[in-house]
Amino acid sequence: MLGDLKPYPNMKDSGLPWLGTMPEHWDLLRNRALMRRRKVLVGERHTAYRLLSLTKEGVIVRDVESGKGKFSADMGTSQEVRKGDLIFCLFDVPETPRTVGLSRHDGMITGAYTVFACPDPTLAGFLDLFYRAMDDRKLLSPLYSGLRNTIPPPRFMGIRTPVPPPPEQAAIVRFLDHVDRRMRRFIRTKQKVIKLLEEEKQAIIHRAVTRGLDPNVRLKHSGVSWLGDLPEHWKVRRAKYLFREVDHRSATGTEVLLSLRMYQGLVPHDEVSMVPIPAQALVGFKKIKPGQIVMNRMRAAIGMFGLAGRSGLVSPDYAVFDTNEDVEASYFLRLFRTPLAGAVFRIESKGLGTGSSGFMRLYTDRFGTIKLPVPPREEQQSLVQSIAEGTQHIDRTQERIRCEITLCQEYRTRLVADVVTGKLDVREAAARLPDEAAQPEPLGDADEVADAVENGGDDGVRPEEVEA
Repeated sequence: MLGDLKPYPNMKDSGLPWLGTMPEHWDLLRNRALMRRRKVLVGERHTAYRLLSLTKEGVIVRDVESGKGKFSADMGTSQEVRKGDLIFCLFDVPETPRTVGLSRHDGMITGAYTVFACPDPTLAGFLDLFYRAMDDRKLLSPLYSGLRNTIPPPRFMGIRTPVPPPPEQAAIVRFLDHVDRRMRRFIRTKQKVIKLLEEEKQAIIHRAVTRGLDPNVRLKHSGVSWLGDLPEHWKVRRAKYLFREVDHRSATGTEVLLSLRMYQGLVPHDEVSMVPIPAQALVGFKKIKPGQIVMNRMRAAIGMFGLAGRSGLVSPDYAVFDTNEDVEASYFLRLFRTPLAGAVFRIESKGLGTGSSGFMRLYTDRFGTIKLPVPPREEQQSLVQSIAEGTQHIDRTQERIRCEITLCQEYRTRLVADVVTGKLDVREAAARLPDEAAQPEPLGDADEVADAVENGGDDGVRPEEVEA
């Protein structure tokens, strides 16, 4: 089906440098003719509304009771949102994860957003797709102004948008929704395979770090409930006798900022983010050197630990540890990433929310009380090598599947952009599609493997969150 798509036969110059040519029969209309701004504050009625948020997955209903994320202190200043409204984030545009979303819910959203009503649901669906494509390629940059990279609503309403005839809008929305469904199913299937492989990998690691390599080794009770039996020649020691927290701060901020990622470890920030961080913003960040272990306090329960392979800077909220002579850091890195250790870290974390969200932190004093298995140093090194060899094929397979998912997502993004800007004609393809009774899913990144666990990096420098 996708291979049959062809360009439009007759094109014209749009007069817009970021768009180029467009189909000859499409109109070029200003946004004020397509939608109208609507701002209705909920005031004291806020308890009657569901709280919504604009995310990479589209407009979602927030779970207020979970305590996860930030919330406005005054819900009465939120504004009403109706199903079918378009929600835009028109400030901090280069940094915000998603600039536009089509709400499929009635509710309310913080006053920081700009809400537009579009009387035609089909047109609203097309505009959502079009501005998502613009957002993905950051083509709205000529409209930014000021320190906050803001697009004033009057300026946005004066933007000219290419608009196909209504039947063609419907064909485009229907076609892209159909493609999105198929790609989401593909991605979900691949994610299930990754999850099964990860379970197999964790089983190999768990046995190695708690039982060793010899299946016939004599065991003894560790005296620690979460560890159970251990090889009788292993020791059990509290973490504070193995790891010593160090805290050296940067006076200049000129060192390389490192971001802690679940699968990549500590990597330079500029390799995983397009947002440059000025040196003055990094003054006071923690300095690290090779061989040190770094812990993300807020995500310790999901295994967010890294081993420094180079010097650099990390967030002041991280904990940085030197190790003693009994510690092979790579062994404990494997141990700390097991679900068994994660459960203990969650119990020992303190703060607001739950152990995997909110503002729970594993502070050094609590971390230091945890009892850990300590094989002889030489055995720790052997275990690390054995784990690497035993999981190598799993790592390769997972990486290949992640690449397939990434390529699928990149293709989806490119396809949406080509269709909504008139580079590909989908009218005939849409006419041949079977009827689908299910409600349409928003095009977005809901199925990305790169979620908080996958890519959960936190280098301590984020744009201000939209929701104050």
